[in-house]
Amino acid sequence: MLRRLFRRREWTSEERIAELRLRGVKIGHSCHILTMEFSTEPYLIEIGDRVAIASGVQFITHNGLAGMIREQYPGIQVFGRIRIGSGSFIGLNSIILPGVEIGRGCIVGAGAVVRGTIPDDSVVIGNPARVIGKASIALAVLATDPHRLDVFDASPAERRRRIEEHFQLV
Repeated sequence: MLRRLFRRREWTSEERIAELRLRGVKIGHSCHILTMEFSTEPYLIEIGDRVAIASGVQFITHNGLAGMIREQYPGIQVFGRIRIGSGSFIGLNSIILPGVEIGRGCIVGAGAVVRGTIPDDSVVIGNPARVIGKASIALAVLATDPHRLDVFDASPAERRRRIEEHFQLV
């Protein structure tokens, strides 16, 4: 109970976006961001319009391995820009590595470790992440899922009632 009383209030997506813009992240309009893990060079990150980023996602803009050869090259650091195309979704706990370019309308599965360039309309999963299909097909399948419930704008009580009813929990 005491822990709850002293815990910092959760930020809204709008508050996160405002703070990230102050740090230099370029963020388009109508985005939803649930993470603050934008590396030590947030100004190297660009996010398009209508992008959703789940909690736990980490953006890494530098290569930490450079420290292993710092005796040889005392000032070495290696950086990479990150670009996320409009209309994309980045799943829970994904890691976006330096130099990544994710195309428009992509889906990055939960826990994916993304490197390189991801073409438009791709679904990527895994570690290392690899393209497994087209996002447009995955979204068409989702729209017809037998467990689809249109409860996004329902009150929490109504949402719970309809979910319990659907799964015959009542």
